[in-house]
Amino acid sequence: MAEAGRQPRVLVVEDEDNIAIALDYLITREGYAHDRVSSGAEAMARIRATHPDLVLLDVMLPGVSGYEICQDVRMDPGLADVKILMMTARGSAMERRKGLALGADGFIAKPFELKELRAEVRRLLGSGTA
Repeated sequence: MAEAGRQPRVLVVEDEDNIAIALDYLITREGYAHDRVSSGAEAMARIRATHPDLVLLDVMLPGVSGYEICQDVRMDPGLADVKILMMTARGSAMERRKGLALGADGFIAKPFELKELRAEVRRLLGSGTA
């Protein structure tokens, strides 16, 4: 949870530019500070360096999968308060169970409605209702 007076920080881990642009628009409109990396290999270093409040994490990434990143974040006690919302184009129940079992705080299937994504982001950051 972000300290009072500080905007929540969101890290977007997404390799598809068109999706990242839509996320950028939404996150900016919601008033959150944010950053983006486009590969799984960059994600852990950026998460450790910036300690975001929320990571919007694509499952299918070049290099390291979103599942591996989720697992790495959950194994680091210093990152215990980082929320993870996983995004996948393969939104099957099995994918969702795997993500949640690895410690994701939420799961959203692509393509997603911006309204649905906004509600999940707000829920995870504890900033009001959708």
